[in-house]
Amino acid sequence: MSTTTLSSPPLVQGQRLDEDEFLRRYEAMPDVKAELINGVVCIMASPVSTDHSDSHVDLAGFVAYYRAFTPGVGANDNATTRLKPGNIPQPDVLLRVLDSHGGKTTIGADRYLHGAPELIGEVAWSSLDYDRDTKRPLYQKAGVREFILWNVEEQLIEWSILRGKEFEFLMPDSDGIIRSEAFPGLWLDVEAMVRRDTGSVFRILQQGIASPEHARFVEKLQAAAKKG
Repeated sequence: MSTTTLSSPPLVQGQRLDEDEFLRRYEAMPDVKAELINGVVCIMASPVSTDHSDSHVDLAGFVAYYRAFTPGVGANDNATTRLKPGNIPQPDVLLRVLDSHGGKTTIGADRYLHGAPELIGEVAWSSLDYDRDTKRPLYQKAGVREFILWNVEEQLIEWSILRGKEFEFLMPDSDGIIRSEAFPGLWLDVEAMVRRDTGSVFRILQQGIASPEHARFVEKLQAAAKKG
């Protein structure tokens, strides 16, 4: 038996660990995706269908495109995140204001993200109950400002926004467009996204990025960076 095996026991579904021990064991298991939720290990072991992976790519592309035109904003895919004590989720995608521009998240010495990103997105196929009933309340309690849950099987996207201490659904306007409040100019054509019409998705997103509110947001980020 190798020294690595002896010093790093495998993660086991349902076991209770502290954050440091979870990460130590997780780092020794590169072929496994796992999360620590309320101090309990959750191993994501199911195969990934093309339905999930296609939707994941589209959502990741959506936030990455916005980041490209919004200096001071960061985007991550499957980033292990030290969200709050006892909780280390690995969201499908996230957007955050960089700490250099007034954001609350930081990159720790361990090279993991620390703190609550402004926006988290999860693509749910087989994981719908887990993402909706376990992770959504966790993100709410941690202070994530907006949460996108893409229910792939039912072709439904729910975009929640934190009002006070509770998530409320952010509803589309009369044109079917959801406009983020945390990230001005982040506009989503919901119907186009669920039918995977990425051309239409990006046309609407480009309009959002060209909007006055996006320009004001970029100015605000740059002002925060100068103060820092």
